[in-house]
Amino acid sequence: MRAMWKGSVSFGLVNVPVSMYTATKGHDVSFHQVHKADGGRIRYRRVCEVDEKQVEYADIAKGLEVGGQLVVLTDEDLEQLPLSSSKEIEIAEFVDTDEIDPLLLDKSYYLEPERRAIKPYVLLREALARTDRVAIVKVALRQRESLALLRVRDNVIVLQTMLWPDEVRKADFDVLDADVNLRKQEMQMADSLVESLTATFEPSDYEDGYAAAVEALVESKLTGGQTLEPPEGGGEKREDAEVVDLMAALRRSIDSAKQKSGGSAGDRPSTGTPAKKAPAKKAAAKKAPAKKTAAAKTPAKKAPAKAAAKKAPARKSTTKKAATRKSA
Repeated sequence: MRAMWKGSVSFGLVNVPVSMYTATKGHDVSFHQVHKADGGRIRYRRVCEVDEKQVEYADIAKGLEVGGQLVVLTDEDLEQLPLSSSKEIEIAEFVDTDEIDPLLLDKSYYLEPERRAIKPYVLLREALARTDRVAIVKVALRQRESLALLRVRDNVIVLQTMLWPDEVRKADFDVLDADVNLRKQEMQMADSLVESLTATFEPSDYEDGYAAAVEALVESKLTGGQTLEPPEGGGEKREDAEVVDLMAALRRSIDSAKQKSGGSAGDRPSTGTPAKKAPAKKAAAKKAPAKKTAAAKTPAKKAPAKAAAKKAPARKSTTKKAATRKSA
């Protein structure tokens, strides 16, 4: 893991240098928006509605409308705002664990101490564990001050950000004010149902069924040849380079599974990433023209050719020219 923040925890007169790491990660399936016909990526441009020109990130500022007037705030303006806790996590008070409403809890982070500060870190950790309390703190993350708490999980101190009290909406439902008469037998049946379903919670017993179903669906399309060749070129420069390439990850998983099960020579070869696959096919077509007819019978390679012929006449013309040159 890579530290996302470095600072210190102020514990009375003791200062504990720490590094902060994100404690959780989501596994939502990240889709790209593509053109259904040819698989081309859909790009969005930042266009000013006044002059209708595309705007670069460096020229974008933050704006806030107040009383019919627009206030523009630049990065320089925001950097001048005071953040007293920018590099320090100062403990304000200790409270009982059950005093914290779970609705207030937000994101979780692990705190790792520097080696020279391991003793005061362990002292704070053990004090929290023995007293069954959490520490209320303030911390500045990404230019925003947050209320947070420190608690112990296993042998690590966890910082968990909290919502400010005015960020929690009040539940105001008139229907709940109605008088409801519950019979004794109904309450007993409800209690009995709760008891019958009572168990020790094991998070590993649960999984994200939707993500698993999406992976199975994508895998079936890969093995069934229902794919398109990634279009050459990328249009605009990619700005979301850290987005997970789901297709590449799934192909690597399938290749790995086939290798473990002793896949036959006719199995799909390992591709690594989709971008490296297209050049391999071009090279094969040049070196072995005799196998071109047999390859055309394969469903996986035939589908993209049809799509190109129907949806992109211009590309078809290019293909014919290339074929004429080869025959010449």
